[in-house]
Amino acid sequence: MRHKHTYFVRVSDSDGRSACGECALFRGLSADDCDDYEHELARRCAEPESIADCTYSSIRFGIETALESLSAPASLAAGTRMWKSGELPIPINGLIWMGDKLEMTRRIDAKLAEGFKVLKLKIGGISFDDELDLLKYVRSQYAPDRLELRLDANGSFSGSDAMRRLEALAPYAVHSIEQPVKAGQPELMARLCASSPIPIALDEELIGVTPEAEMRQRLEYIRPAYIILKPALCGGLSGARRWVAAAEATGTGYWFTSALESNIGLDAIAGLAAGCGVSMPQGLGTGELYINNVEGPVYRSGDKICFNPQRPWILPKLDWTTKPF
Repeated sequence: MRHKHTYFVRVSDSDGRSACGECALFRGLSADDCDDYEHELARRCAEPESIADCTYSSIRFGIETALESLSAPASLAAGTRMWKSGELPIPINGLIWMGDKLEMTRRIDAKLAEGFKVLKLKIGGISFDDELDLLKYVRSQYAPDRLELRLDANGSFSGSDAMRRLEALAPYAVHSIEQPVKAGQPELMARLCASSPIPIALDEELIGVTPEAEMRQRLEYIRPAYIILKPALCGGLSGARRWVAAAEATGTGYWFTSALESNIGLDAIAGLAAGCGVSMPQGLGTGELYINNVEGPVYRSGDKICFNPQRPWILPKLDWTTKPF
């Protein structure tokens, strides 16, 4: 993946203030990846008050972000206000993207040198034996009390080999593994969650589930240890908050992560995480992948993502339109 298209929306109020949001469409993964996306986006921009019934998660995320950015600070959660004031840096994990064994080893060394205490490794892209060797290498350098390891299989395990692989990974003191098998197999996922020696987190399994009652039913049936919340994929800011309510009602852990958003989207997710009172490291470091990210108050310092209210947003020159696409 060399390019990612995104859509920015801007709302204004009667006092002349304006705010931006990011409709972070993730082509190839999001349920929003439809031919009529731009027409739906134009319709919702013309009727932002109708966003509550929009079924496109990324559009909800962008417009809800813009609208909340115009809200009075007193209406925001205390944690969100602290994030916006720069008082609440948020710890994040270091993300290790898939590559060959040598490349991943170099990336791991670089993240450790930057001071990360939690690493998240994408697995399933190279030989499983090589991935085990990588984990063995990491654990030879850093004990579990010094470094937390999270894994993301992205559904790469099959039903027949999933448990064997989970058992092979367990000796390396893995904190959790995201989506070991492909989404849409609730019975298999429930069996794995009940028997896995490694706590399992759901990710893609959340996409397309919007009613809060259905969210809770899914968690009660599968019983994961954690859920990973990507607002642009799981119902926008409001949908993510419903997942939080369902998780808290079922005793399920959760954290937030980004889905290749720019700094505008990262700011919104970080503020949401802060408002929910999360304390564990979040997955909010992907903005650094871009060579043309939106400049502004969001930045990374070591293993934390921070907000400096003295830094202005510098938006790219965009040809804003109010006309249908």
